Parts: sequence; structure tokens; C-alpha cells
Amino acid sequence: MNNMADINVVTLHRYYIWANRMRTHFDEVLESGYKTIESEKGIEVFLYMSYWYGGLYVVIEGWEELNLSDSKIDNLLNSSNVDLLRRYRNGVFHFQKKYYDKHFLEFMTEGENCANWVRELNKEFGRFFLEWFAKNKTRSNL
Repeated sequence: MNNMADINVVTLHRYYIWANRMRTHFDEVLESGYKTIESEKGIEVFLYMSYWYGGLYVVIEGWEELNLSDSKIDNLLNSSNVDLLRRYRNGVFHFQKKYYDKHFLEFMTEGENCANWVRELNKEFGRFFLEWFAKNKTRSNL
């Protein structure tokens, strides 16, 4: 590691890997088919989507805390969807009495093209990390 900034990016990458793994599980369950949210596969869709969304918001927090910058990511982060995703994350990781609480529903009903936006943001974070590691040829020795 060259410096603390490099270690911070590697650490943030860990959170991205965790979130992206939940996206992979989500996509696998979607591809396997499901009928309703009440079905076993339906609950898995909600589970993996929610943990992916919650984890991706942690990546946003780290991105902002580390003052990282990338034009494509920064443009996506200018969306009002960011605050709705924060609220969604809060709904995931803080008990809500209502099964379909507004923390979950607002992101999907009030967000601008939220499903595509979250996928695009996830993709751009992935691109950023791949480019960063290629440029820095950094391996973690933590």
C-alpha cells in the first residue's frame, strides 16, 4: 500500500464486493423465476434486493466520506434517488412494524427510474474499482 488513501479505497471496495454479491444472488433468484412475494423465491428476491440496496448505500457513504470523484458516478449521485436509497437502507437495517413500510415503497414509487438507476450506479462503481486497481496495481496486504 502506498498510503492511507489507497487503504481506504481498498476498504471501500470490500463494501462494494459485499453489495455486489447480493446483486448476484438477486439476479440468480430473478432468473430462476418466482410467482409472488409470498412465495419462497419471492421472499428471496426481496431479501437479496434489500441487502444489495442497503449495501450499495454504504458504498455511497464511503465514496462521499473519502471525497472520491468520478464524473459518471458523481452524476448518478446527483439524483434524488440517493436519499430515497438511504431511507430504504434504514428500512432494511432498522426494524419497521409494517411489512411494506414507506421506507421500502418510497424508493420504488417516488424514485426516478430507480431499478435502472441502482443497476447503473452499481455498474459504475464496479468499473471505477476495476480501473483503480489496474492503475494502482494494488493488492491488499491488510
